[in-house]
Amino acid sequence: MDSKVETISRLAQWRIDNFGPATYKRSDPFKIGIWNWNLSVEKNRYMYIRLFPEPSRVSKEQPPVARFILRVTTTGTNRKPYISPIHERLLRTSDDFVWPIDTTFQGRFIIDVEFLDLKICPLNGGEASPIWPSDGVMQSLATQSTLRCLSRMLDEAIHADVIINTADGTVRSHKAILSASSPVFHSMFLHNLKEKESSTIHIEDMSTESCTALLSYLYGTIKQEDFWKHRLALLGAANKYDIADLKDACEESLLEDINTSNVLERLQEAWLYQLNKLKKGCLMYLFDFGKIYDIRDEIDNFFRHAERELMLEMFQEVLTVWKPA
Repeated sequence: MDSKVETISRLAQWRIDNFGPATYKRSDPFKIGIWNWNLSVEKNRYMYIRLFPEPSRVSKEQPPVARFILRVTTTGTNRKPYISPIHERLLRTSDDFVWPIDTTFQGRFIIDVEFLDLKICPLNGGEASPIWPSDGVMQSLATQSTLRCLSRMLDEAIHADVIINTADGTVRSHKAILSASSPVFHSMFLHNLKEKESSTIHIEDMSTESCTALLSYLYGTIKQEDFWKHRLALLGAANKYDIADLKDACEESLLEDINTSNVLERLQEAWLYQLNKLKKGCLMYLFDFGKIYDIRDEIDNFFRHAERELMLEMFQEVLTVWKPA
């Protein structure tokens, strides 16, 4: 359908197959963040593209401040992109943002909107609050008083009974917390392994900072910014120590900010740790949304080092996307 907008992560893409004699088109609503959005395109001597939130109670009471880039690309072999500057606007109505392009397109073309940031503008003044990353997810399963106790146990090593040797230092923890969080740690202390005898664990593939972030997650006290900073290290630890909920949280987080500079790295991580949702998201971003055209140099180097099975899956995705109509 000509009015449908596809979305993934923070990217929205509107494919217009045929403008025809019409001078105005408006997309169906699409959801990014907490708002439903619309795109419209108007053809005169110039082409005018507008981005605006759909009128609703949410957009009225919590109007968005959006930081974004627009791109218009013609289809076919001669893909000529028109790329806007980075815009940051308070958007309330369709009159708040208009991007004029000194051209008109014939035939099919694609409009991309990449949201770099979204904030809620307070009606009573003050600083806008970002919606990404969302706070509170890591602490939703425990009360604040329990979390304060666990935080003290970790920070002050209260009755700590195990030492963890990292790549650049040591931290102290509790066998009970580790065992309850991970079947791998539980097995270490249950059986007559060297970890049980010495009360020492070697996690030398993590820095002290990353290992502290891992422990903060297990104790329920991790801060959102620390989780984002150490996502890849936490993903590796979650896979190694079979911490399923942390692995899922890392996958969901890595899906949230796919872009051209990290999509190949994310695809490699998805393949390494068997993250099917992340892998599918990366392949959709590259092929369904056509972003592979933007990273031609990087993709050549990627193919030289990629696993054969991963390359086969990427080739199959190409066949799926580019099959004849």
